[in-house]
Amino acid sequence: MVTYHLIISGKVQGVWYRDWTVEQALDIGLKGWVRNLKNGNVEAVIQGEIEIVELMLEKCHTGSKLSNVKDVESQRIESDDIFTDFEKRKTV
Repeated sequence: MVTYHLIISGKVQGVWYRDWTVEQALDIGLKGWVRNLKNGNVEAVIQGEIEIVELMLEKCHTGSKLSNVKDVESQRIESDDIFTDFEKRKTV
């Protein structure tokens, strides 16, 4: 199991990106969370088997139908947290 921290930039707020992310993550069996940032980016932490995480990273570059993803910064992180679901969190 691996955990990645993501920052997604571009037109990713107000275009159903967070809901789309939750839907995609649950469909492929990922755990973690996603939220909007006040600077216009989206932040996510995704956790799962490496193959599934890599698939989600590819999906994040495309995003929802209305989004226009400019960049996805991803970094593998060490985490003591073991997520049990994938959730949409409030904007910070």
